[in-house]
Amino acid sequence: MTGTPPPYVPGHGLLAGRGAVVTAAAGAGIGGATARRLLEEGARVVLSDAHARRLKESEAELAAEFGTDRVAALPCDVTDENQVNALFDLAEEHHGRLDIVVNNAGLGGTAELVDMADEQWDKVLDVTLNGTFRCTRAALRRMKAAGAGGVVVNNASVVGWRAQKGQAHYAAAKAGVMALTRCAALEAAEYGVRVNAVSPSLAMHPHLVKVTTPELLAELTSREAFGRYAEPWEVANVIVFLASGYSSYLTGEVLSVSSQHP
Repeated sequence: MTGTPPPYVPGHGLLAGRGAVVTAAAGAGIGGATARRLLEEGARVVLSDAHARRLKESEAELAAEFGTDRVAALPCDVTDENQVNALFDLAEEHHGRLDIVVNNAGLGGTAELVDMADEQWDKVLDVTLNGTFRCTRAALRRMKAAGAGGVVVNNASVVGWRAQKGQAHYAAAKAGVMALTRCAALEAAEYGVRVNAVSPSLAMHPHLVKVTTPELLAELTSREAFGRYAEPWEVANVIVFLASGYSSYLTGEVLSVSSQHP
């Protein structure tokens, strides 16, 4: 029914035995929902986030539910190359191999271009685009060396396709994530690794409420075909599909998780 979220979809063991990394996985957003969905599908997951306290809480919650052998965590600032490498080293150690990487870390903000400082532009680009680049590079280096295939899923956004006032830095970063995804996919195909992206429009989580006005949320929601925002787990379901064998011939694609592909 329009405006009403569908029932939660149970796991079907699609990722049994796989080892995964999810960035920006603490809290109630897409990253946290993705970590949970991967675990529900049978994967082992290393969580990361720049917020150490929230990450510790998420790790404890998921480990209690799915087992300490399947859940590990390490704080990671994706703008720091050393921290990125430490995260992927831990993942290989914990999993024995690296099968799935979900690059979810991103940073938004609202500023008109004429008022935007270089520091605002640089920070959003460094977390959202450069961070995705650093993590994709770290993943592909390890997957190539292992020779066992693998999957990378990046989190883009519909603003990478369409314009929105006050979002020049974020839109540029997400458009860059889309281009990075397509180029990386062509290179990684040579050693059996797939690289795709999801492009959500409006997925609700507590942080979004804090940084967005009710008026803007109402406007954005009115653009959605179903008359509501997406639940984070609905985006996570598409990520699971891209990480699973059901998308074995899909690479270099950006899937719009909305009705807003131009």
